[in-house]
Amino acid sequence: MTPRNTTDPGRNWRDIPQQMHPRAMSTEGRRRVTYSVLKTVGFVVVLAGVVWGGFEVAGTFRETPRKGSEAMQTSPVKDLVLVTDGVLDQAWMNHALALPKNTSLMALDLYQLRARLLASGQVRTATLTRSFPSTLAVSISERAPVARLSAQDKDDLPRTLLIARDGVVYEGVGYDAAMIQTLPWLAGVKLTRVGGTFQPIAGMESVAELLAKAKLEAEHLYNTWKVVSLGRLESDGEIEVSTKAATKITFGINEDFFRQLANLDAILDAAAAHPEKTLREINLAVGSQVPVAFADAAPASSGPAAGRPAVLVAPVPAPAAPASRPLVLPSFTIR
Repeated sequence: MTPRNTTDPGRNWRDIPQQMHPRAMSTEGRRRVTYSVLKTVGFVVVLAGVVWGGFEVAGTFRETPRKGSEAMQTSPVKDLVLVTDGVLDQAWMNHALALPKNTSLMALDLYQLRARLLASGQVRTATLTRSFPSTLAVSISERAPVARLSAQDKDDLPRTLLIARDGVVYEGVGYDAAMIQTLPWLAGVKLTRVGGTFQPIAGMESVAELLAKAKLEAEHLYNTWKVVSLGRLESDGEIEVSTKAATKITFGINEDFFRQLANLDAILDAAAAHPEKTLREINLAVGSQVPVAFADAAPASSGPAAGRPAVLVAPVPAPAAPASRPLVLPSFTIR
């Protein structure tokens, strides 16, 4: 007997009513889902912020050069800084530069300002540097005087000028008065002025070398020197020095200055043993044979040794040389 199939072919097990419910999501699961969503949202927000910030920074960089340039163009100079190896001070620099009020650092013509500093003659070199936003730094190197002269224009009173080693003539500012008094006067030169500036005096290198050697090696002799004449420097290669005792000493630029100073010191020591005689001339320019002349009496108070020699700025005819007594034969010879 064949069993009867009672199953309805149109139905399957899915049609059977189920009594079970889907399992609910746990708290930990919901937390993980929430964290994942928040992390995604946060990443999107951060990314958007980075993109926005990039655009803002790029815009700032584009605007900064223009704004910075405008600020430098309009910011006035607030500080002037001076660095020097000499005696000039801040007040002198402020007066020499004469900067307009509220002028900006970028508007300054540094070449023109440098020319103003050099025009004094006392400044040998000058360097000007902009230090943003509002500082102008000035570094200068100054000349040092080796001699002085008294110059006089046709209608002006005499005035004291200083001469540097390179022959530059200038008025001089800031020097100690006592130091200036130790400088010898310069004579036998023609002082010319072109465009308001005195022309350098030729031959000052040799004179400066003699003065420096005397001050360093024989300061006791240097302190007695009053006038240094260049009248025979170009023609005969000789420098004439007049002392406070009215003795004329001739140095030769072709001879060693140290040897000449040693000879001079020996002669003065020997002459000191004869106070009844007054030295009138000593010629050190002729080599080891040094002619020495004595005077019978002290000379009159006249000539360059009596006071400061005046140098006329305008060219004038040279005065006639005064008559001089014949030289006395040398009293002794230094070998």
